[in-house]
Amino acid sequence: MFTLDRTADTPLFHQLSNALRREIDRSQLIIGSRVPSVRLMAKQCGVSLITVVNAYNRLVAEGYLQPRRASGYYVSQPSRSLPVPAINPSMSGVAVDSEWLVSHVFADSSSVLMPGCGWLPEDWLEGEHIRHALTTLARKSAGSMVRYGNPYGYQPLRKALQMALHARAIEVDTEQIILTQGASQALNLCARLFLKPGDTVFVDDPMYANLIAMLHTGGYRVVGVPRTLSGPDAAQLELLAASHRPRAFFTNTSLQNPTGTSTSISSAHRILRIAENFDFQIIEDDIFADLQPERGISLAALDQLNRVTYIGSLSKSISPSLRVGFIACNRNLAREFAQKKMLEGLTSCEISEKLASIILTEGRHRLSIERLRGRCEQAQRTVATQLESCGLQLFHRPSAGMFLWARFAGTIDTAQVAQQAADEAILLAPGKLFETIDQPSPWLRFNVAHSDHAQLYRFLERVAAGA
Repeated sequence: MFTLDRTADTPLFHQLSNALRREIDRSQLIIGSRVPSVRLMAKQCGVSLITVVNAYNRLVAEGYLQPRRASGYYVSQPSRSLPVPAINPSMSGVAVDSEWLVSHVFADSSSVLMPGCGWLPEDWLEGEHIRHALTTLARKSAGSMVRYGNPYGYQPLRKALQMALHARAIEVDTEQIILTQGASQALNLCARLFLKPGDTVFVDDPMYANLIAMLHTGGYRVVGVPRTLSGPDAAQLELLAASHRPRAFFTNTSLQNPTGTSTSISSAHRILRIAENFDFQIIEDDIFADLQPERGISLAALDQLNRVTYIGSLSKSISPSLRVGFIACNRNLAREFAQKKMLEGLTSCEISEKLASIILTEGRHRLSIERLRGRCEQAQRTVATQLESCGLQLFHRPSAGMFLWARFAGTIDTAQVAQQAADEAILLAPGKLFETIDQPSPWLRFNVAHSDHAQLYRFLERVAAGA
């Protein structure tokens, strides 16, 4: 519908919102007409769902679009005489689907309980470290803040990551590490490099909701591999590979999102053998590795980046606003990733990378990670016990990490439960968003760092009593 310039300095969501605003101002889009859905606009423009959501929310804030319950976004007439208030979307009376979750999980949440979100609370993270790093960066790097960065990313940060990967038994050179704008860009680059529309791709089932939505938007055939307590079901993976001949398999190894499970050493070896036999790539999304108390199993460590591409992130342990992720891969793929990264968005943000480098190389960061692990472990114990007391059944009781995967008894549809919760200013993450087949699900994902609230427990008890 619109042509966006990936080489321009203007962010893609600004380009899209500017283009829509011009169409409305010129009356090319009629007041009251419905604009394409988030998913359709993303497909037409070849961008992510989050890019479209940000563009639409910007226009809502300016009064150019109006969201309507379970219907979409409609063109409206902005007021020219009054300042536009800051956006604060209502939680009440809205349809719960993947677009809804993406829209509302990033909105102002000051008055909303967020057990369905995917990040740690602000007061769990070391804001003082970021302030100190900003001061250090301003003092030492003022002259270099106005240049484009290296296509591979800031070299000192890649060196620090090389050392961190060595501690995980993954041997790489800095030229095998590509920095990205968070793990989401890394996942998107992997999909675009390894797949073409119509290709079959495997994912854990259940799996990270935004990844499933992104793959569907890209036109790929998404097939789920059932997740067990010891990782992907290797027997099912082999049967599915024989039937579908996938090009790639996206999987979490440590503290999986949403189940909290980790892959065992025996499962990891079987997965690698199956990938070799059926000739598909493995994308190991290991962004929660820092929250593991001890070094966990890594497919990349076993494979040494032959068939495995490894994705990590610093956003979870430093700050979600610091969008720094990375890809570790073999040398040939690294060159291809760097080229594709440049074509799709030039370099990543070197200012963020320098901040991350300062924080990562300070001795205090290790102590911060240890504190985070301890808080997550305590929250896991507390919330797991409370959820069971409310009448929910746990898929697994992790000792670490952020997530619990729990269900109500019977065949209750948690999308409807999430709708009820939204009416009470509680954001839940229903299971259907994490599953590859679009059907009612009894499961919910809980972020233990945001779930220890009496209001949430009372709500869950009421639902369980009526189940």
